[in-house]
Amino acid sequence: MAKKVAVVVRDRQHEALRMAIGLTLKDAVVSVYVMDNKLASDENIDLNVETIGDMDGKIYSNNPENKFDQLTTEEIAHALADADAVIAY
Repeated sequence: MAKKVAVVVRDRQHEALRMAIGLTLKDAVVSVYVMDNKLASDENIDLNVETIGDMDGKIYSNNPENKFDQLTTEEIAHALADADAVIAY
């Protein structure tokens, strides 16, 4: 059975998204949670977001400025509790 991995994105956005992509290659079920801040937009981040989606990863945010599925901070906390591993950046 594939491991459920949550990647929490705060400050090191580029690094967090690259890690999430790498985890999808290990057959992990990856969920990315962009917390509080608006995700930067540049060529690398946009490509990483697209790649995560192509690899069936899911991206969520508690900030309505982000275009991803919206969850409250409480909903994200419950999701993190269900993950096998949580990686915070």
